[in-house]
Amino acid sequence: MKKYINNHWIFTEHYSPELHKPGFTKGLKVRLPHTCKETPFHYFDENLYQMTCWYKTELDIPADWNGDYVAVTFEGVAHQADVFVNGVKIYSHYCGYTAFTVDISSSIKYGETNVLVVKVDSHEQLNQPPFGHVIDYMTFGGIYREVYLEHKPTLHIADIFVKPEILTDKIESTNLDTKVSAQVSSDITLSAIDVPVKLEQLLYSTSEEKTPLATYTCSDCHPTFTVDNVSLWDIDTPVLYQLVTRLYDMSQKTPQLLDTVTTTIGFRRSEFKKDGYYLNGRKLKIRGLNRHQSYPYVGYAMPASMQKLDADILKNELGVNAVRTSHYPQSHHFIQRCDEIGLLVFTEIPGWQHIGDDTWKKQAVINTTDMVRQYRNHPSIILWGVRINESQDDDAFYLATNKAAHEADPTRPTGGVRAIAHSHLLEDVYTYNDFIHDGVKRGCQPKQKVTSNNHKPYLITEYCGHMYPTKTYDDEAHKREHARRHANILDAVASENEIAGSFGWCMFDYNTHRDFGSGDRICYHGVMDMFRNPKPAAYVYAALGNRNPVLEISSSMDIGEHPGCIRGDIYIYTNADSVRFYKNNELIKEFFNRDSTYSHLSHGPITMNDFIGDKMGKQEHFSSRQEALVKDLINAYALKGADCMTLGLMLKALALMAIYRMKPADALRLYNQYIGDWGGTATTYRFDAITNGKVVKSITKAPMTSIHLKGTTNTQMLTESDTYDVASIRLSATDEYGNVLPYYSGYAHITCEGAIALIGPDILPFQGGYSGCYVKTIGSEGQGSVTVSIPETDPVTFTFHVTCKNNANQNGGL
Repeated sequence: MKKYINNHWIFTEHYSPELHKPGFTKGLKVRLPHTCKETPFHYFDENLYQMTCWYKTELDIPADWNGDYVAVTFEGVAHQADVFVNGVKIYSHYCGYTAFTVDISSSIKYGETNVLVVKVDSHEQLNQPPFGHVIDYMTFGGIYREVYLEHKPTLHIADIFVKPEILTDKIESTNLDTKVSAQVSSDITLSAIDVPVKLEQLLYSTSEEKTPLATYTCSDCHPTFTVDNVSLWDIDTPVLYQLVTRLYDMSQKTPQLLDTVTTTIGFRRSEFKKDGYYLNGRKLKIRGLNRHQSYPYVGYAMPASMQKLDADILKNELGVNAVRTSHYPQSHHFIQRCDEIGLLVFTEIPGWQHIGDDTWKKQAVINTTDMVRQYRNHPSIILWGVRINESQDDDAFYLATNKAAHEADPTRPTGGVRAIAHSHLLEDVYTYNDFIHDGVKRGCQPKQKVTSNNHKPYLITEYCGHMYPTKTYDDEAHKREHARRHANILDAVASENEIAGSFGWCMFDYNTHRDFGSGDRICYHGVMDMFRNPKPAAYVYAALGNRNPVLEISSSMDIGEHPGCIRGDIYIYTNADSVRFYKNNELIKEFFNRDSTYSHLSHGPITMNDFIGDKMGKQEHFSSRQEALVKDLINAYALKGADCMTLGLMLKALALMAIYRMKPADALRLYNQYIGDWGGTATTYRFDAITNGKVVKSITKAPMTSIHLKGTTNTQMLTESDTYDVASIRLSATDEYGNVLPYYSGYAHITCEGAIALIGPDILPFQGGYSGCYVKTIGSEGQGSVTVSIPETDPVTFTFHVTCKNNANQNGGL
């Protein structure tokens, strides 16, 4: 029996011996996940959350549990935890990113109220990873993941590692109709073996299925059976199966069922080879982003819904096929969602550049074992990171972490993220942060210039990031360059056949220490902001996906936004077949996917190189030759200004003057009439994305006349289950055509009513036209509403329906 105990906790920053006594309630009533200190959005001192604090709850343990196994599991406590039961310390844990289980069987009083207290130390001076030096991300504190109580017989299943293996040699395809033969092997650890036992395993195609696909029984702890006609787990068809394992006591005449464990598994063949990454026999270029687990105000403390939402954003909005959990293991809710939607995962041990003393290293090895053992049943995980991110070589240390990973899981390879080319390679895959691209240099280095063993696989684990920090409110040219750099690197990686793929830095902006970022305690390295609102670079990734129609233009098309009224490069980001460009409802040109200069990307950014079409030739009565020469000149000037005058263009200008008697004043007039828009009537532009001959998305760019408040929420149905639920609201100020107003910096006022509460402040600034907030349930059913208002327009109200399941507001009733 598993029961979550996330409610009815007391939190305090001040210790009192009375904490260990039943009935003591002095402190703040909180629910888990919980951050030890809510922080401002930016401009705050990271010492705010560095503290020693205390959490207390009470457990009524039934008398008939006496003699059984009773344990409490903490999914994540940042960063050192001491656990007390009835005033006695019984366990200490020294990692803020792995779970730990505390056997409380011999410490509790059966049939009575028991006091569970956790002392939490979130100081960054602890002698454990990732601490010991500066860190480029805030580490926050608190019991920030869920906690549950388990009750089982003394003899029970302590652990199970399931190793699905595809037996079919050659896989012809990877769609839902593909069926293969497979073997299911398990390593099962029992708490004890003091009576004859039987293990039974049943494989189901879904959690609701009543008839198993296969059934197997044995008396040892390493059952193995084969099954035919199973579907593959793949990025587009992530088919999952349920393996139910039952433990029976065979010492009686009638076998007694002692324990049941259900494990979610997937059948896939994941291989890193010398020439890249292969999934189910086909070569697949990994295209991913790095993710931190942080959120505004509450740091790490978000429940399942928000963890899962990040996976959905990566897959559905950003169009990537992989994620790196930098720089530590992350929530099982996040990884489970990756399992469900087909998002590949590279997860790694906690750490950032610094390697500590022997005690520190010993803890890092423990962290490696814990990480692998706790996450190894997730089919989405394809690689274990066993080096401290960007650290120096330390062969003895890294031999130990590699050994720990391989012993706990011999089925997956190891990698270790470094920033040093040709460093010692003790892992199976050379994983490297390649920051060579500066906007001019090639997007990435070839494999042989980086790896110390060209016969082993090679994977790029970070790029861009600090090389070009970008805010939502930076000017258009800066944001365009940020997107261009991401596209340059993606294209370069795609052109390298022996690079397995890459992870961009990073998914979204995040809070960081005073030593990094922009001085406001934010690192602006994301392709999204902290509320998961997109920057233009996000559309570079989105256009490579196929979940939703994508169309975005890198420019507002406002001529005054550009120095000297020179438009510069304007990019179309789309996954459509083509985009039709209109001026004042007149078709100028249709840009096709093949027009992109990013030849190695399926849908790379398309440069707009024609703002005139055939309009000028008709109106000016030019010959086709004269029209072509004039168009080349003034289109080039629109993009580059006077710097456009290459030798070829100068020769065209001379031809116009010599053959057609044109003067520089003629060029100026034509530029202002057909491109410039300076001093004349403003132009309305429209872009239609065309797929299979149909308009799938449209954008209109025209002078704004009114401000509109736009908001989207991930759900309006909130459920209290194991703990409170949270919804995300992403906000933007737009014109009447839905275009975000990039320099809007007003304030939104938030009011909440009913069965929900706001997380963070009720007055929110807009940055780059974007803002956002989160709301949470408060333990009661019913309806809740959130009203967002700005001075310039009507308010927007979101209505939420809250339901409660499993007596979610109770810790008792065990």
